Amino acid sequence: MKKNSTYRLALAGMLTAVMFIIGYVESLLPAFFAVPGIKPGFANIPVMLAIHLIDWKMALAMSAARILLSGFTFTGLFACIYSLAGSILSICVMTLLKKTGKFSIVGISIAGGAAHNIGQITVAVIVLGSAVWYYLPVLIVSGIAAGLLTGIVTGVIIKNFGGKLSGDQ
Repeated sequence: MKKNSTYRLALAGMLTAVMFIIGYVESLLPAFFAVPGIKPGFANIPVMLAIHLIDWKMALAMSAARILLSGFTFTGLFACIYSLAGSILSICVMTLLKKTGKFSIVGISIAGGAAHNIGQITVAVIVLGSAVWYYLPVLIVSGIAAGLLTGIVTGVIIKNFGGKLSGDQ
């Protein structure tokens, strides 16, 4: 995959566009629970694909691009800050776990979902004060559930299309 930088860039662009669209669709969904901010996290499937098929740097760039585009288009500056913190921590954790070779795609995704919420709540504590720590257990559970779903879907995509997506055919 590293051989063809044009292919990598084109794939990253397409995955970023898919992330943006999925993120927009998720923003239209009603809240699943009485707790604000919980989403299924399907916009993270392209990030997982990028980590596994391209590299972590491209996944980070794609995620940052999507967050900034979504922030300017739909959510605003504070949502961008929370999302960036969550994404950076999540991608770092997922990349480290992937490099160990000891975790499945689902396990990596679950850890990434939990890490994303830890990153977000850490920024919330800095901005709003320590009173928001109570929200962390709810976010961790939702991050684990979202990571499980995202990991399963990513695993199915890689199993069925991984070679074609990576350009290896």
